[in-house]
Amino acid sequence: MTTSTRPEPATATVAATDHAGPRRRRRAATGNVGEPRAIPWVYAVLIGGLVLLVGPFLWMLLGSFRPDRELKQVPPAWLPENPTLDNYRTLFTDLDFPTYFVNSTVVAVAITMGNLIFCSMLGYALAKLHFPGKRAIFGLVLGTLMVPGVVTFVPLFVLVSNLGMVNTFPGLIFPFLAGPFGVFLMRQFFQSLPDELIHAARVDGAGEWRIFRSIMLPLCKPALATLGILTFLASWNNFLWPLVVAQSEERYTLPVALAIYAIGENSSDYGLLMAGSVAIVLPVLLVFLVLQKHFVRGIAMTGIK
Repeated sequence: MTTSTRPEPATATVAATDHAGPRRRRRAATGNVGEPRAIPWVYAVLIGGLVLLVGPFLWMLLGSFRPDRELKQVPPAWLPENPTLDNYRTLFTDLDFPTYFVNSTVVAVAITMGNLIFCSMLGYALAKLHFPGKRAIFGLVLGTLMVPGVVTFVPLFVLVSNLGMVNTFPGLIFPFLAGPFGVFLMRQFFQSLPDELIHAARVDGAGEWRIFRSIMLPLCKPALATLGILTFLASWNNFLWPLVVAQSEERYTLPVALAIYAIGENSSDYGLLMAGSVAIVLPVLLVFLVLQKHFVRGIAMTGIK
């Protein structure tokens, strides 16, 4: 008599049930009853925060297309009744806005490029090279991060004045070509890159400059994008230093020109002020949207949260 090794149907059904049971139990454990009720609250909080964040900017954008009488009416209305471009037309024709825009662009781009170059070089040296005084230099960088900018403002202005750079583009640019935050950011990112890449390049006969320029620098695009956005934003919105150093209208940047215009005889022209504010915010917003993906990656990979 021959015996079959094939399991009986009842046995197969029990085995299948035993295997499917843990899956059902896991799905039942993850699908808690309280989770669907918590999701609407999360969305409500996020939407409320979005309204609080975007609301003033939306009001500023819509207000820039309104005549001054609509901005002063009570109660105010969100949508303009008679949209107009007069505020922007006055901004670009009567207030020498193109000159201020070019000044802000030159200063912000020069400072951003300087930080990308010098901070990446310093960060690479502190992360991957070995030389005497390396720890002391990095400690000095960390100590500089703790010093408020207001403390160094007067000595920095005296130094710029003694060098004859007042009311010049070098006086607006040179003091900010490198910063401790950028050095720290790039150093942390370079430390996350493997040393084997450098060792392999040295074995192939590459020098330190070629290793930095051809191998390490292309790998740190997220950190460079992060540093570029933060530096451009800070230099574009900088107000106090250009206010003190730029002593003529030919060197005014956008924040300085708009602030001086706002406290003058035209301080009640809210539509024109909102149009100027939109012109200041728009370039920074465009830069962030273009580099947003690299910015998020840079924040995540450098551990700055």
